[in-house]
Amino acid sequence: MKSKSQVPAVTSLPQSPQAEADHRVRRYALTMTIRIICFALMMFVQPYGWYTWVFAAGAAVLPYIAVVFANAGSDSTETAAESPVQQIEAAPPASPAPMVEASDPGVFLIRETRRDDE
Repeated sequence: MKSKSQVPAVTSLPQSPQAEADHRVRRYALTMTIRIICFALMMFVQPYGWYTWVFAAGAAVLPYIAVVFANAGSDSTETAAESPVQQIEAAPPASPAPMVEASDPGVFLIRETRRDDE
């Protein structure tokens, strides 16, 4: 008996490289936007207080976090493909019931004519 080769399911394939790169760029841009907001809040929110230091820490640390997250690719350690087909043994098909032919099949014949007198 010949064994079937396992075809990878679309749902188990990894993300395409282009889609992964787009996701990383969006994540980097979002993090750097938050950094710019922290920098602006640090400069323009008056009076200066403890929150100024929080904004300054965010503006100083977020570039490192953005670069680390942007360079981290997706986890591609799982390489086994999952089959979308459920592997259940089917019950043997039941024998079809014998066809009983009727003398009158019950066919209705409808004839239509076009009326142009309207």
